[in-house]
Amino acid sequence: MLGKSIGEIHIGDTAFFSKTISETDIYQFAAVTGDFNPAHVNEAYAEGTFFKQRIAHGMLTVSLVSNILGTQLPGPGTIFVSESVSFKKPVYIQDTIEASVTVVDIDLERNRVRFEASCINQHDEQVLHAEGIVMPPKKAKK
Repeated sequence: MLGKSIGEIHIGDTAFFSKTISETDIYQFAAVTGDFNPAHVNEAYAEGTFFKQRIAHGMLTVSLVSNILGTQLPGPGTIFVSESVSFKKPVYIQDTIEASVTVVDIDLERNRVRFEASCINQHDEQVLHAEGIVMPPKKAKK
């Protein structure tokens, strides 16, 4: 099943995804990406950093936005074209992050959707802001 085609998407459409980041999530992300930076996986090292504890990979947080784009808005079949991300605050183990994606522009001729995204922690603090462009799936011709 494909996600929404460009004709089914409207400026202002918004979707959400929430996840509590676990220690297991961080180790699995490190294993998949090969990013074993001690700021993420070494508690003794992390205690001596500016953050005073381990932090989640920034791209793990970005992947919550990707989840929305690939499963909800536009949904399955969506292709990333570009994304610009700003990390506002660190994400720690056991933080609950709510990601949101909002459609801000639609280019019907080029089949492109421009979006803004935000990730907010359980303290109502923005930890990430992003904007980007995706290509929604095209519906099969009958």
